[in-house]
Amino acid sequence: MKLRLFSRGFRFATGSGKFYKKMDFSDPPAKASLCCEESVEGAPPTYAMYEALKDSCQNNATYFHPDDSENGQRLYQGFMTLIDHIDTVWPLVDHVRKVAPSYDFDAKAPGNGYRSFVSVVDSCVLHGLKLSRQVCTGRDALLFRKGYFVKEVESCGQLLASLGTCLHHLQTLLSWAAPGELFPIEPHSPEELFSQADTINQYCFYGRCLGFQFLPSMRGILKGISICMAGFSEAYYSHGNLISSVWTGGQYLIDPEMRARRIVNISQSASVEFCKAFWFLAESEIMKRVPSLMSSTVAVNKIITLPPEPIVMTTNEGKEMTILPPTVHIGLQGLNVRLISVNKRIGMAGEGSSTLPPAEGIIFHCHGGGFVAQSSKSHETYLREWASKLNIPILSVDYSLAPQAPFPRALEEVFFAYCWMINNFKEIGTTGKRIVFAGDSAGANLIAGCTLKILEAGLRPPEGLFMAYAPLLVSFIPSPARLLCLMDPLLPFGFMMRCLKAYASPNARGKVEKRSSKENSTSNATTPVEGNGFLKVSPSQEGASEGPSSFEEVSPSDLAELQAHKSGSERRQSSDTTISAASLTSEHTAAGITPTEDKSQQEPESENSSTLIGEPPLLHDGENKDHKKRIKTRISEAATGLMGAMSSRLAFITGSNNIRPSQEELAVRSNLDALIARSPSDEFIFSVPRDPLLSPYWADDELLKRFPPVRILTVHLDPCLDDCVMFAKKLKGLGNEVGLDVLEGLPHGFLNFSLMAKEAHEGSNLCVERIKQLLDLENHANTPDNTEL
Repeated sequence: MKLRLFSRGFRFATGSGKFYKKMDFSDPPAKASLCCEESVEGAPPTYAMYEALKDSCQNNATYFHPDDSENGQRLYQGFMTLIDHIDTVWPLVDHVRKVAPSYDFDAKAPGNGYRSFVSVVDSCVLHGLKLSRQVCTGRDALLFRKGYFVKEVESCGQLLASLGTCLHHLQTLLSWAAPGELFPIEPHSPEELFSQADTINQYCFYGRCLGFQFLPSMRGILKGISICMAGFSEAYYSHGNLISSVWTGGQYLIDPEMRARRIVNISQSASVEFCKAFWFLAESEIMKRVPSLMSSTVAVNKIITLPPEPIVMTTNEGKEMTILPPTVHIGLQGLNVRLISVNKRIGMAGEGSSTLPPAEGIIFHCHGGGFVAQSSKSHETYLREWASKLNIPILSVDYSLAPQAPFPRALEEVFFAYCWMINNFKEIGTTGKRIVFAGDSAGANLIAGCTLKILEAGLRPPEGLFMAYAPLLVSFIPSPARLLCLMDPLLPFGFMMRCLKAYASPNARGKVEKRSSKENSTSNATTPVEGNGFLKVSPSQEGASEGPSSFEEVSPSDLAELQAHKSGSERRQSSDTTISAASLTSEHTAAGITPTEDKSQQEPESENSSTLIGEPPLLHDGENKDHKKRIKTRISEAATGLMGAMSSRLAFITGSNNIRPSQEELAVRSNLDALIARSPSDEFIFSVPRDPLLSPYWADDELLKRFPPVRILTVHLDPCLDDCVMFAKKLKGLGNEVGLDVLEGLPHGFLNFSLMAKEAHEGSNLCVERIKQLLDLENHANTPDNTEL
């Protein structure tokens, strides 16, 4: 087949000389749902864009070959290298492209990790084609910037080379799994996988090409988050040296290579406490105001504190059983839940009189955050929209967070909150005729586990489950989608592994996460033989789900830190209105009025304020001291006071002031950028119980058969995509009612950006539609309620 290149597209000819219409390639990303489809007449062949990129690169290489300047020769070499990488990647991606459709859930929901990687490679080729055409168009211009395009072309070449290495790993994964199965049949270690090919260069994914695989509306958001992460690490690891961190942080905006190095090193070296601190920025005072300003107005938005008291439940067989409050790891504590409703309803405690009858349904929600961070407050942006469009109350659980409260604490709290809700429908404004569980990411895992506990206990199950980008197999099992976290800006490999380790295997967490050969050898020596992928499974741990004996003891300092990071309450003295069963007060009224902060919460702020605005004391050196020296001293002390106050405030927000690092950790922090990149599998081998309450995918078929209808929504670029596909396949094979949606070009956690990107907002609306199907509002909704929408 002969290809002829044009300025912005190409047309192709068959042997008969018949020409088809000129074809233009859209901006990346390539659509994963279409990347494996067979070519049809009139459309470009499968690899037309690969040929187009080769032709364009050859055109540019020929142009710059006579250029004797350094940048000219680098451009020539860069384009020739791209051609070589295309020739290498072509047959690899061709094989994956042909077999990927056989791993889909069904024809209506095409999606799996293999298909996703094909789309990522296609997106890279589209990115390179666009770049090459820009060079071709502007190379004769007087102000053509050779230095800029040298770096862009070389970055694109490195990106394609790294994707080629990933494709080699995919070939290995294909040989490990049975046809149609995304998870390997036999256990394989990460060393075994990564030994099959060169180590993946992660730097290219976080530099100039960051976000190339995502929708254009998301790239700016992801780049901004990456810059903030790199800049925040400067402040975190310099212990509040804000002048240095702000200066260096600004460089990440203009130096993509520096940013990439920092992000990769953070991912590989930063502790889970850094992850917690960074993600908790979403809980800052400024971010807390965003939902009330930009999202839907709701009449009820309040925190309810559930007392740690036994709950008497009635089983489906009419027997009474007592549900004890959670005690594992951190003892008895009150549990916070957030009630959100667009309308006040009859019976709602603390909401005064209302003429609107209780809603027919209720959404029981669990937030995401990797089991270690965030709360119902940080997920309020889309919860308010859901409450408005569904016109039913939403009850969201602020469960305790790892590593201070690892598995099964959060699951027990979710189950306890569900039992409380069953006995208190009237107080939250619902009849409880239809209950739908909803959760995203870690929250989706918890509602699936909670459903298993409900079925085992013989209690009333929900009428449906809605899960968004759910990790249903809590391990780094070597599946194709898991490898996507090697290039994910929001969920890097190291972040994902540390969150899983903190929640599922806290006994493997030391006081300081150090990188030493001694620790690695110890870990390898104690690694059990049986495993299920990247995270090893100990035979002695299979089936273990409860009891603090299998986990490390929590020290008093850990408990203090837990209070600092406690989800939703923030030391139980946040701007949220904390209420008991006897006293309930709305956090936000329909007019958007926020109650005043608790006095105890304001005290540290007032201290900081006095430091900021107070005049530093002058030195009493007498009138003989030089006047200029006194001014210089005042300025110096004022600056010291200002920086100290800002540093204290930063530490107060992030909670890092509770961490007292050792000298060894300080050395690691100060030399974070000097660390040498290693294989991403290093130090991430640890024991994790093969427990269905931790990984619902392992649940017995008899329990799964009793699951209510399930709707799963995920994205093609989610490291947890294969979890969702395989779990949906398993339910479908058992005869359950299950539906799967796979969205294009969005990242894991896109619901938190529903107010920032059009496509993310559309995805949130699709979530509402799927929840409506589970609620079956057309048959069960109260007619007067519909008039209020």
